[in-house]
Amino acid sequence: MSQADQAARIRELNDQLRINGIGGTILLTAGVQALSARLRDEVLAQVQQFAAFGRGNDPHGEHDFAIIEVLGERVIFKIDYYDRSLTAHSIDPADPTVTHRVLTIMMAGEC
Repeated sequence: MSQADQAARIRELNDQLRINGIGGTILLTAGVQALSARLRDEVLAQVQQFAAFGRGNDPHGEHDFAIIEVLGERVIFKIDYYDRSLTAHSIDPADPTVTHRVLTIMMAGEC
């Protein structure tokens, strides 16, 4: 698989998790969980709908990270790639049979 094909496959799998909640785990940090239900729902909706990926925030074209502002709050989302046992990094993030994706959504102040 070429590097471009691999990036496209990773992007597809990342979007599937971010937009549809399929293919991994979505983790909301304590800061996001502490938000009001209305604000938390808006954070989740904006992460799902985010499409402003570009060279500045997505240099590898994998749709795996962004910083967004939601009703005045800075929010970060990122996707990490683990092996299926969640004990090490995945050997091939383009292969869902050996990769478990974790989408972490956090408040900017938590990192």
